[in-house]
Amino acid sequence: MNYILFDGASRDRLLPFTYTRPVAEIRIGILTIKEKWEKMLGVTVTYLTEEYLQDKFPIVEFEENVYIDASVIPNEKLIEEIQFLSKNQAVVFKDQVIVFYASQFQDEVDFDDYELIEFENEVVKIEKSIDIFSKNAKVIVSDYNLLTQDRISETISGTNQILGIENVFIEKGAVVEFVTINAIEGPVYIGKDALVMEGSMLRGPISIGKNSVVKMGTKIYGGTTVGPKCTVGGEIKNVVFFGYSNKGHEGYLGNSVIGELCNFGANTNCSNMKNNHSTVKVWDYEECGFVDSNRQFCGLFLGDYSKLGINTMLNTGTVVGISTSIFGAGFPPKFIPSFSWGVVNSKTTYILEKSINDAKKMCAFKNIELDEKEIEILKEVFEISRNFRQEF
Repeated sequence: MNYILFDGASRDRLLPFTYTRPVAEIRIGILTIKEKWEKMLGVTVTYLTEEYLQDKFPIVEFEENVYIDASVIPNEKLIEEIQFLSKNQAVVFKDQVIVFYASQFQDEVDFDDYELIEFENEVVKIEKSIDIFSKNAKVIVSDYNLLTQDRISETISGTNQILGIENVFIEKGAVVEFVTINAIEGPVYIGKDALVMEGSMLRGPISIGKNSVVKMGTKIYGGTTVGPKCTVGGEIKNVVFFGYSNKGHEGYLGNSVIGELCNFGANTNCSNMKNNHSTVKVWDYEECGFVDSNRQFCGLFLGDYSKLGINTMLNTGTVVGISTSIFGAGFPPKFIPSFSWGVVNSKTTYILEKSINDAKKMCAFKNIELDEKEIEILKEVFEISRNFRQEF
């Protein structure tokens, strides 16, 4: 069967991260959503996303397809339900269609003609950016179980101090020496060729991605995912780094989501709780305004290719678009549109050609290429986000 992950109603509430990727490419837990579905279904899946993203993230449609809401995290019960799905059947969770079998193109589907099957088991859905960090600890556990089933960890060096060693898994090539690990309250997964330097303290559930570096004396609390080829340091709590980003210096970051190819200047600090302990308001792209997150702890949402200058201070619930460069004294605004430059004391557009050139340098630093398809996506997002820059 051919499986397609569609963006669905959650797409705009997951901006700025879905400016540059389909919902299925969001990383939560250890794997991206797409990687989870592929591993559990045992087949390659494709995407149904925005038209300007399709060149890089193409769709493959057959005469018969199963479409799956990409905001849904797979589990064994749902996989079983999907594999027994027949023509003109759809799976419904809390009055929303999350899976449907189509023998025609998806835009021709009429659910009035479908048999609707209510899914009565638990489903984790990523419906807004806050869900990425708030549900991350739970998803780390499920990914850990998926990836380590019937496998044996690499030998863990005796120089380390470990509680709950049965919940620690180290992939081949990872170097972990003189590190304190507490895996009693959740597993710790350390990916292939990762480096965790001396004096670091890890408290699960945590995932450290392939080729990532945890610098000396780093403190990482539970619910944190460090994606591939990241460098992290300082104090980090309940943060998801998608990949290829640097927070290599001292400074606090908590309850946050960081896109790809971002950089934190030394001693950048992010507040994740208000002084009066009230709930945090966060910019909502769908509502075009600030909405109550109903959360007491909420930090930073930083889009791809964005950079924070040395000693940057960020308020609770700050939302920063893609390709921004923030520097200067004082607190920046709590919403910073994509392609903004030096926004602490001014409202200046990050010139498109310069931002692309700088993005190429960031990619080269991580030994990856900014290809033409990604450049075209950045050009499109520059136009899409223009109204936000003019307003703010």
